[in-house]
Amino acid sequence: MKTALSVVTVVLLATGAACRVAPRDDGRERVIVVWEQEDAQVFPYIDSVFEAFKKLPGNEGVRIVRNHYGTEDLRQQFLTASIAGSPPDLLMSPSDTAGIYSIAGFIMPVEGVFDLGRYNKPVVEAITLDGHAWGVPMTNGNHLMLMYNKRLSPTAPQTTDELFDFCRTRAKALKLDHCMAFNLGEPFWLMPWLGAFGGWPIDNKTPTLDTKPMADAVSFVVDLIYEKKFVPMECEYNCTDALFKEGKVAFIINGDWAISTYRDKFGKDFGVAKIPKLSSTGRWPSPMVSGRYFMLSAKLSGEKLDLVKRFVEFYTNPENQIGQVKALMRLPALSEAARSKVITDDPILRASMEQILVGKPMPMATEMRAVWDSARPHLGRAVNRKATPQEAAAKMQSEAVSKIKEMAD
Repeated sequence: MKTALSVVTVVLLATGAACRVAPRDDGRERVIVVWEQEDAQVFPYIDSVFEAFKKLPGNEGVRIVRNHYGTEDLRQQFLTASIAGSPPDLLMSPSDTAGIYSIAGFIMPVEGVFDLGRYNKPVVEAITLDGHAWGVPMTNGNHLMLMYNKRLSPTAPQTTDELFDFCRTRAKALKLDHCMAFNLGEPFWLMPWLGAFGGWPIDNKTPTLDTKPMADAVSFVVDLIYEKKFVPMECEYNCTDALFKEGKVAFIINGDWAISTYRDKFGKDFGVAKIPKLSSTGRWPSPMVSGRYFMLSAKLSGEKLDLVKRFVEFYTNPENQIGQVKALMRLPALSEAARSKVITDDPILRASMEQILVGKPMPMATEMRAVWDSARPHLGRAVNRKATPQEAAAKMQSEAVSKIKEMAD
């Protein structure tokens, strides 16, 4: 059986990823190297917190070096740098890559370093695997919700029956080509409906895809395209985003990362609500919930670990967590900050938090990579009517099991 490290090495050799070596701390100055995958509009906020930390008493001479990567590049570069023995001190990243980092021994468990009881429980659960927490949460969310154009729909539907009634009547009166849009071919957008039908894609580390709830969820999506004609087919993320921005659909299901962009675009006409309750089951759709995290290199120790710990605690203190909400419209991970009037008095942020409360933590088991890679093509086949929902669910399961076996061989 190959070790996790050898599997990582094979992947990296296959991709030919180049390694950017982190600057070395020669003992004459204190350096914190941070790698991130943020959008450009987030950089000013991040850098402002970095600068504030360096000005604290006792932090004279501290340097913080921030390197930016795309999502896949960050994963490959961090694995390569860790194998080479020159990783950054910190990653700012969603939780989905933490599983492979933890198994390879490249990041450290943080429950013994930080008081994780100060953070919202679901966002900590989303970074927990095999009894250990592998990151300190910066934000709470990364979740899907319903967003709507108040010029087309002054209020949000509470149930799918209400949504469908709007689509059959008001949308036609407005001469909209379609009523709503979401990324039909990406299984991340399928998960809320799977939860509403009573299913979930994985149980601990075992895929649970060949189930009636999965077949029902896929059928529901296919029906929206072909029978109800409420959503456009063959419309991926950029397409759905454009339709909503151009006022060609009243509703979009999108993530919290899009809130600030849509708020700037629509102003007071932008609304956010929970994804409507599935009328046929009486359950709320349950989007996957996680957040963004600081992940600490397993090589940290001694005074350097103490410095990094102080930095992370500063970045996620109540003042900065609330500042993050104001600057980025991202919900805080710190329980104290989540109760701030900045959130409770803002209808958009309040709705986003309400959606989180009916969501489920995103699984960080490495087996989820096999689940995503298996679900995606067969969801696409069903959406294009090249397979029945039942056939798609069965294929998702068999391929996920096969891919997991390959990972272990």
